[in-house]
Amino acid sequence: MSQAVSADGASAGAAGASAGADVRVEHAGRRYGSVDALRDANLHVAPGEFLAVTGRSGSGKSTLLNLIGGLEEPTCGRILIDGREIWREPRAPRHRRELVGFVFQQHHLLINLTAQANVEVALIGAGMHRRERRERALGLLEEVGLADRADHEPAELSGGERQRVAIARALANEPRLLLADEPTGAVDSITSQRVLDLLSEIRQRRGMTVIVVSYDPQVGARADRMVTVTDGVLTQPETDLSAAPSA
Repeated sequence: MSQAVSADGASAGAAGASAGADVRVEHAGRRYGSVDALRDANLHVAPGEFLAVTGRSGSGKSTLLNLIGGLEEPTCGRILIDGREIWREPRAPRHRRELVGFVFQQHHLLINLTAQANVEVALIGAGMHRRERRERALGLLEEVGLADRADHEPAELSGGERQRVAIARALANEPRLLLADEPTGAVDSITSQRVLDLLSEIRQRRGMTVIVVSYDPQVGARADRMVTVTDGVLTQPETDLSAAPSA
């Protein structure tokens, strides 16, 4: 039986960290056919903590993130958010929309919509009037430094700008948990630094819990703590992400 990788002793560091979600993974596993993508994973991420998850491509780190975000169900074990198995509750889709923001390696923006409209899409199910959605979207684009690009479509934006729009969209419903899966995997090193700086700044301002899956060494300078997934097994924190295996 594996030991829990705990957040005890890690620096939450963010002002207003109580706004972040408390995440617990208890003996969670995920099997696809005869393959165990994740085995007996135990993890505690404290409210407001910035956690980096590293490991080789195919190691199971994205599977872990998907379980935490409720995109997949564990084959065994359980995922607790603020002490509840909310992904097993009837209102799980609503919980996901209101609690979690997702950022992926590919921005997944709608190519025929402007930056502003892409952010607004995330607010359609929130019961907001169109004017309120527009104001919220513009405010979020300003927060990520793209107020002057609100009317531009994805083809008119750089890779870094598209990823910043994706981050704004992830923040649309004011999530308490931000999950990012290789958010810098499709951009150059300079843009990668800017994206990670932005995630760190947002975490500090909002006090949200942030979990980033990445093999990018730059994540190490910003995360409070790092864990590694190797062949489906979650292990103790790495002390130096730059020494972690590359994908």
